Amino acid sequence: MEFSAKQIAEYIQGVIVGDENATVHTFAKIEEGIPGALSFLSNPKYTHYIYDTQSSIVLVNKDFEPEHEIKATLIKVDNAYESLAKLMTLYEMSQPKKQGIDPLASIASNAKIGKDVYIGPFACIEEGAIIGDNTYIHPHVTVGCNAKVGNNTILYPHVTIYHDCRIGNNCILHAGSVVGADGFGFAPSPEGYEKIPQIGIAILEDDVEIGANTCIDRATMGATIIHKGTKLDNLVQIAHNVEVGSHTVMASQAGVAGSAKIGEWCMFGGQVGVAGHIKVGDHVTVGAQSGIPGNTKSGSTLMGYPAIDPKQFARSAAIYKKLPDMYTELGRLQKEIEELKKQLNN
Repeated sequence: MEFSAKQIAEYIQGVIVGDENATVHTFAKIEEGIPGALSFLSNPKYTHYIYDTQSSIVLVNKDFEPEHEIKATLIKVDNAYESLAKLMTLYEMSQPKKQGIDPLASIASNAKIGKDVYIGPFACIEEGAIIGDNTYIHPHVTVGCNAKVGNNTILYPHVTIYHDCRIGNNCILHAGSVVGADGFGFAPSPEGYEKIPQIGIAILEDDVEIGANTCIDRATMGATIIHKGTKLDNLVQIAHNVEVGSHTVMASQAGVAGSAKIGEWCMFGGQVGVAGHIKVGDHVTVGAQSGIPGNTKSGSTLMGYPAIDPKQFARSAAIYKKLPDMYTELGRLQKEIEELKKQLNN
C-alpha cells in the first residue's frame, strides 16, 4: 500500500517541503533509507544522515533548518517521533488480520467467545472463560477457568492467563508472559517451608502492555493490580499483592517485591528493584540497577543502592573509584603518625 507525501501530511498535520506527490510503501531508519521508504529525524546526532539518505520522505521537527541540499521530501511536524508512531499505528491497522477459530484450538463448551475473535491452533480456552470482541489469541495461549479477557486485546504465543484473572480492553501481552501464577508465599517450619495458598487474582486494567516472559503473580488474598495504561518491558517480575499505578513504565528485569505500591506515571530503568511492603509516590523516576528499600516521595528522581539523589550518587561513584588509592594513602599517613608519636615520646 502506497501513501503520498500529501496524504501523510494531511493525516499528521504537517508541512511539506519538496514534492507532495512523493510516495512511500515502507519504513526505514534514516541511515538505512531506501527509495520508497519513510524515515524520521528527531535526534540531532543523526542529522548528518539526512543529506545522504535514500528515503523518499523524512519527518522532521518544525525547527529543523537544513544546512545543505536534501534530496528527500520533508514533512515538518511538531514532534517527528510522535508523528512516526501515529503513522506506524495506521500502517499496522491496515494490515490484514486473521479471524475465526482454528479447528485445532480447544474451547470449553461454556466459554463465552465475542465477535470477530481469532483463536489460533493449540490455544486453550478453559471452562467459564470469557473472551471479548475483536480479541486476537495466538497459538498455544492458555486462558484459565473463569478468566476474562477484554475487547481488542492481543495475546501472543504461549501467553498464560491463570484461572479467575482479568485482562482489560486494548491490552497487549507478549510471548511467554504469565498472569496469575502463585505468589512467592512460604511459611518456614522445622520441616522446611510450608506453602501458603495464593487464593487471590491478578488484574490488568485497560491499555496495559507487558513484554515477553514478564510475570505478574496472583495475590495471596485480594488482587495484584496493574492499572490503566501501564507498560512493562520484557522479563519484569511483579510479585503478589503489588499495585502499580496508571501509566507507569518499567524497563527490562525490573522487579517489585510483594505488597509494594507503585504510584502513577513512574519511570523505572532496567533492573530496578523495589522492596516489599513499601510505597513509591507518583511521578518517581529511578535510574537503572537502582534499589528502593523504603518509602519514596512523589516527584523524586533517584539512582543507586540504596537509591539516592543522582548528583549525590555521581559524587559517591567518583569517590568509590578512588578508594584503593585513598586506602593506600591512609595507611601511609597512619605510619607517619605512629613514627611522629614515637619521636615525641622519646
